[in-house]
Amino acid sequence: MSYSTSYADALTSVIEDVVAPNATVTDVTAEFPRTNIAALGAAGILGVCSAADVGGGGEGPRAAAEIVEGLATACASTAMVVTMHFAATAALEAHGPEAVRSEIAAGNHLSTLAFSEAGSRSHFWAPVSTATAAGDAVRLDAAKSWVTSAGEADSYVWSSRPVAADGPMTLWYVPADSPGLSIAGGFDGLGLRGNGSFPVRADGVTVPVADRLGDDGAGLDVALGAVLPWFLLCSASMSLGLMRAVIAETVAHVTATRFEHLDQSLAQQVTTRADVARMQILADSTQAVINDALTAIETAREDAMLRVLEVKAVAGEASIAVTDLAMKVCGGAAFRRELGVERRFRDARAARVMAPTTDALHDFVGRAITGLPLLGDA
Repeated sequence: MSYSTSYADALTSVIEDVVAPNATVTDVTAEFPRTNIAALGAAGILGVCSAADVGGGGEGPRAAAEIVEGLATACASTAMVVTMHFAATAALEAHGPEAVRSEIAAGNHLSTLAFSEAGSRSHFWAPVSTATAAGDAVRLDAAKSWVTSAGEADSYVWSSRPVAADGPMTLWYVPADSPGLSIAGGFDGLGLRGNGSFPVRADGVTVPVADRLGDDGAGLDVALGAVLPWFLLCSASMSLGLMRAVIAETVAHVTATRFEHLDQSLAQQVTTRADVARMQILADSTQAVINDALTAIETAREDAMLRVLEVKAVAGEASIAVTDLAMKVCGGAAFRRELGVERRFRDARAARVMAPTTDALHDFVGRAITGLPLLGDA
């Protein structure tokens, strides 16, 4: 563990005592895991990556990745909520109000990203929402799509077109209780059913100019430099946690289940062992990729951004493959909720379509290694 033993012990307790017991109900009801988040806040986990000067743990992406991985072994919906919180915290740590940073550090404030929009869909880097000068404030109008923790978070890190400057994006701190914000629709999804992912509308929401996160027009730089690494690394770690959990469930099943007429367990079958081996190799390979990306960031290696762009694509596709193998190995038993495999199977598929999608990341990586701009028409 890269973070202090006290945090690690606290996380283990919350997972065992709160998150894991609630996981099935969260999935079945699609209710936001508010009890889990409250327990994580009270245990200091939500403030682990806030700066020490505002009372936080002062930890970096490695601690965030380990926390999200641990949560995902029990409840991927909770892991997704915390992933978005850590990504939003990174932007607020760089440019946000000190009072908000202190509340996050104290575990009393949940934040999230509001980037994806109905008009530009998964192309988060091209907001179509507007920000218009209104005296000493700015008016925001938008139709955001699939905002994790919508209506549950205390604030949004919000993207818009610039007010006046050149550039594709400006970021804002937007309190969740701002007049003019509304939740549009609901979420009854295939996986990550408790992550509270709803569309959010802004109709004439006003925020102070002082709540701009960085310069007008410089939001993409903040998003790529401060936010995206945390999001991609935590997303990859969520996929890894799903793999670790489904492997454990699969191994428990195949070692306990027997062919009575052969007097052998499923684990004694060659094909079963080969599939389980493939699952383990994919998970361990993903762990190595995540660790390398974290080391690249920590040591400021020249290839750090390339590794970060790769990590979610690698982990997301691996988790899909591993959970698919788990369904095959466990057979009909995997289709029953009580084994847990089918929940992991459904949750794993979100990584492929969550912005930046796997296809978009492949394009980014291809651009990076061929010397093209990360974004653009070329």
